[in-house]
Amino acid sequence: MNSTCRKLLATIAGAALLQGLPTLAAPKEPVAVDRIVAVVNNAVITEHELNARIDQVLRQLARQNTQAPPRRILERQILERMITEQSLLQRAEETNIRIDGAQVDRAIGRIAQQNGMDLATFRAAVEKDGTDFEAFREQIRTEIAIARLREREVDNRITVTEAEIDNLLANPALKDRQQNEYLLAHILITTPEGASPDRLQALKAKADKALAELKAGADFAQISAAYSNAQNALEGGQLGWRNEGQLPSLYVAAAKALKPGQVSDVLRSPNGFHIVKLVDLRGKDAALVIRQTHARHILIKTNEVVSDQDAKNRLTQLKERIDNGQDFAALAKLHSDDLSAAKGGDLGWLNPGDTVPQFERVMDSLKPGEVSEPIQSPFGWHLIQVLERRDQDVTQERKRLDARRAIRERKSDEAFDGWVRQIRDSAYVEIRLDQ
Repeated sequence: MNSTCRKLLATIAGAALLQGLPTLAAPKEPVAVDRIVAVVNNAVITEHELNARIDQVLRQLARQNTQAPPRRILERQILERMITEQSLLQRAEETNIRIDGAQVDRAIGRIAQQNGMDLATFRAAVEKDGTDFEAFREQIRTEIAIARLREREVDNRITVTEAEIDNLLANPALKDRQQNEYLLAHILITTPEGASPDRLQALKAKADKALAELKAGADFAQISAAYSNAQNALEGGQLGWRNEGQLPSLYVAAAKALKPGQVSDVLRSPNGFHIVKLVDLRGKDAALVIRQTHARHILIKTNEVVSDQDAKNRLTQLKERIDNGQDFAALAKLHSDDLSAAKGGDLGWLNPGDTVPQFERVMDSLKPGEVSEPIQSPFGWHLIQVLERRDQDVTQERKRLDARRAIRERKSDEAFDGWVRQIRDSAYVEIRLDQ
């Protein structure tokens, strides 16, 4: 083949190839690629996840009419919270805490019910707020897992002795102070274990800066969101109404010196630096004579094998047998999944608040001797029978119960803060936010 033929064939082949190729477009703008902003042990946190959480927090602050801190500050606050959260989740997984889809569904169902919505309406409300519902489900799963972890690793190890209760009740100063309840908010800037003097000085300077902004008129919720490491930082650091026995002594001393609306100086504890705000103060007016209900029940728990409909059907059949004269206690011993089954389902004398709201609401609507229809609670499905009611003076019992609860809550909160700090400090963390 001569050179002329070769050139001609090459030209034809080139033209044929070009006809099958698209015209080259002008270069497009660079496409953003998700990147890793933190490594926590063997897991990562991505920029997309961080931005989604920031957007969620910004919407939350907007609903609370709280001005958001600068995005850079909020970004670091939320990333640190996500790192702590991831550390706790990994500990939960290591200790075989698993939250299945059914548990998440039940939790979401309860949230929807508490907001007066059915599930479809609630889902629409979540999505209208700008939150992906699957992301919301995962957030609920995370919260349940961490709550289970806290219960097992911290709460179940808290002990309250009778001597501690006696000492609390015998404290003359506390007797007077317990007539008041405090609504507090706090800011906590945690200090790592074994922190160097320079590091402690830097954290103290951070606390001083937060206090200076508060005294200059900054909103407490905004400063909490920007500075605090507490688990409730993004909720304004609110602790809810508590009497003095439920508060750390450090907070009690600070609150006593404040008027509503005032904030304390920077306080120091083994867990870090604190700022306390007294939001409100009220007298304690607990009823000493209360209406008690003596009730019994039959509980059918739901699981992978027993569905809600199965449990409801079983109880419907049991109620028919009771209505036809069969003994409630005998059926409870045979069929109830509760520990009370051995006592014929007898729950003893119940005070207001001793049972979950769904149970108590139905129980309170029954007359003595009456048996309810099957009702659902977080524990499963119940038949309830009220045996009798009485007005009872529970002054001493209630005082001891309140004292026990107050001591347990105080110990649990202090222990949990310290334990979370240890988990966070023991994790391998690499922050790549500025890379």
